[in-house]
Formats: sequence, structure tokens, C-alpha cells
Amino acid sequence: MSFEFTLTAIIPASPREIYDAWLDAEEHAAMTGGKPAETSAELGGSFTAWDGYITGQNLTLEPGRRIVQSWRTTKFSDADPDSQIELLLEPVAGGTRVTLRHSNVPEGHTSYRDGGWQRSYFEPMVVYFSDAGETPAPAKPAARKSPKKKPVRKTASRTKSRKTKKPAKKPAKKKAKKKQKR
Repeated sequence: MSFEFTLTAIIPASPREIYDAWLDAEEHAAMTGGKPAETSAELGGSFTAWDGYITGQNLTLEPGRRIVQSWRTTKFSDADPDSQIELLLEPVAGGTRVTLRHSNVPEGHTSYRDGGWQRSYFEPMVVYFSDAGETPAPAKPAARKSPKKKPVRKTASRTKSRKTKKPAKKPAKKKAKKKQKR
């Protein structure tokens, strides 16, 4: 008899970043620890993950919000029907609440619920999308450069005024230094 379970995690990325990475072969592999993946961002498209350990098909795709996929591993028997995952992506403070509902899981396949998803997906995703991961921080608007100041042409009158101002400042600095020494 099959069973289902639900898990949640907060991932430090936007729902769209997670959605896009889930459906991109290179990013999917990178965010789950580097095991090869082949993915499709098309409805009905097939995928493999974890170097062929997982196979399935995209059943529902709602960009930045929801992914539903058929899901089976090499541990399923030929008699076992595909299980199904539903990934809900909800923006929250600090990132995205990822809610995973895994249904029609064959009896006895409890490792997915009992740490498999956390170890193989959620924990590596947190590292991948965090500041310590390889994903760059969100782009910020470019800082405005201050306009370059035009060079001041030295003239006799400006040179004189600078020379008269400098001696007035230097004694003030010397007095301040003497006070600090005491």
C-alpha cells in the first residue's frame, strides 16, 4: 500500500530562482550536489536526476509557483506505479518556503521521507542559494559615478589664497596633536 508525506524548508532564494533551477539540468545538478541531471522546462517533458537514479515527467508547471512531476527511483519495482511530487513555492521573509508533497510512494520506501529529501535536496539547496554558495547575489543597480571634477587651473590669485589658508590650518592641527600627547 502506498503512502504520502509533506515536507517544508525555507530556501534563501526567490520562488522563480528555485523554479528555474529545478527545471535546468546544470543548475539542478549543482543545487543537489553535482550529480548529473537531464531536465525539461516543458509540460510533458521527461527528466532524470541523480545520475539516472530518479526519472519522471513534468505534469504541471506554473512558473515561479508550482511544479508537479511523476517520480520514480531505480528502487521502485516494475509493479510499482510512479509516485508524484508537488513542489509549492511561496515567498517568505528570507527566501521561499518550499512545500514538497510526495504521494503514491511505494510501501517501505520511507527513506525519502526520513531524511532523503532533506539530505539530497533541501540542505544542498540552502548551501547553493546562500551567500556561501556559488550563486551570485541578486544584482543591484549600478552605483552612480560622481562627476569628474574639472582640474583647477592655477593662477596667481588662487595660488596666493591657498598659501595663505594653509598656514592657518597647520597650527590648529599642531595644537590638537599637543593636546593628545598630554
